[in-house]
Amino acid sequence: MEFDYIIVGAGSAGCAIANRLSENGRYSVALLEAGGKDTNPWIHIPVGYFKTMGNPKTDWCYSTEADKGINDRSIPWPRGRVLGGCSSINGLLYVRGQSQDFDNWRDLGNVGWGWDDVLPLFKKAESWKGDTKSNLRGHDGPLSVSPTRLSRDVVDRWVDAAVESGYKRNYDYNAEDQEGVGYFQLTADKGRRCSTAVAYLNPAKKRKNLHILTNTQVEKIIIENGRASAVSVIQNFTPKIINARKEIILSAGAIGSPQILMLSGIGDPKELKKHNINVVKNLPGVGKNLQDHLQARPIFKTDLSTINIETNNIFKQGMIALQYAMSRTGPMTMAASLGTAFLKTDDKLKTPDIQFHIQPFSANNAVEGTHKFSAFTASVLQMRPESTGHLELVSANHKDHPKIHPNYLDKDIDKKTIVKGIQIARKIAQFEPLKSHIIEEFQPGTEVKFDDYEATLNWARQTSVTIYHPTGTCKMGNDKMAVVDERLRVYGVDGLRVADCSIMPVITSGNTNAPAIMIGEKVSQMTLEDAV
Repeated sequence: MEFDYIIVGAGSAGCAIANRLSENGRYSVALLEAGGKDTNPWIHIPVGYFKTMGNPKTDWCYSTEADKGINDRSIPWPRGRVLGGCSSINGLLYVRGQSQDFDNWRDLGNVGWGWDDVLPLFKKAESWKGDTKSNLRGHDGPLSVSPTRLSRDVVDRWVDAAVESGYKRNYDYNAEDQEGVGYFQLTADKGRRCSTAVAYLNPAKKRKNLHILTNTQVEKIIIENGRASAVSVIQNFTPKIINARKEIILSAGAIGSPQILMLSGIGDPKELKKHNINVVKNLPGVGKNLQDHLQARPIFKTDLSTINIETNNIFKQGMIALQYAMSRTGPMTMAASLGTAFLKTDDKLKTPDIQFHIQPFSANNAVEGTHKFSAFTASVLQMRPESTGHLELVSANHKDHPKIHPNYLDKDIDKKTIVKGIQIARKIAQFEPLKSHIIEEFQPGTEVKFDDYEATLNWARQTSVTIYHPTGTCKMGNDKMAVVDERLRVYGVDGLRVADCSIMPVITSGNTNAPAIMIGEKVSQMTLEDAV
């Protein structure tokens, strides 16, 4: 098999790239996905992430190593393993980030990545279905972005209480200014998930020059005379070589892309030699600079109705299913969160540094299900953590998951910010119209005093979990730890690019799916320019 372009990974970025590179019909494109087709019905029901995360048919089911920053706990790190990748199993939350995020990337030496450069790509990707009009929003892109169709009184009251406590209301955090409180925007259309497989692949599937190969896992990239010329894969248990006439684009995500590079001999020589991998290119930054958003999850018992109570027996669940089947409305249209806030922990800051995810339900974890009592969760995270971790190969076998070392809460600023975020969550709960409907603070609870820094930090260490935003492991830049240049070309290897969240030099301020799609649009544009 031979194609002009080979894209490894049919995720948030990969599907966008496959569409754009095959659009003009000039080039043959192969899109390789280790997982299967997106035929599982739970993928397309918004609330289906409860069923697809942790399912090995749709999720890589990674776990971290025991991490001292979270009291030596190991936690799950879901990553999509299906057409659409993480966009098929995520919480549907659409957040571009702050304009300053991208201006910072540009100022770090990445020409063409400032806000003015990437805004047209965000607009090109989206079809905004909201009432708010802005020249910053796109209206005829493939990706449906819509306001939430679901509302819950407890979330409305939280938003109003946050405004009463002094924060401003924001009707569109993806427009001029991110700061404020409001409601999440979703990658959904008429009550159905709009993954990148739906948005980008479905319209392109019938193109004769696009070949979508599922159940095809890449072992390594074959590099000959300094050029990436082919990929070695296992397709349905059969080894194959697929050749690339022009380029190979790695879009396997912040874990998959650096792992494939290392298995191909691109990385830190000391690490590669441990596993008898021949060193093709010395790039010590591969697998380093790992960044993620860690969420603390304050929980409040309430006398208001929440999903905990609305779904606590089979009859109620049946009625909810019927409502969704009849009208595409109700709790089954629920994204991972309804309310949100982008706030500052210090008025001296130029931009918000924490983000809230307000959920009309509560749980110890996804496996055990929701609590038996009515409660809501005011999840809070630090948007730009300074602690960085790394990935470590276990072996030269592509089947072995790499070791994930997040290194959470290593820097003092990260510790202070998460504590302040928890304090803000507790403060907002003391304002009406929410306060009188809170029965008690379930977590952290009264045993953790409001101003007890160490106790609050320890509670965060003991209970916080990822919100599924690993980034940075093939960073873009021009320093000694950079893996790709500003056109996402791997240093020292011709015909090879990386395009997914791994290229972020610094994590964006908020959920990372929207930037991943933008990266797919951006690399498509650059690849076609360079093909001329």
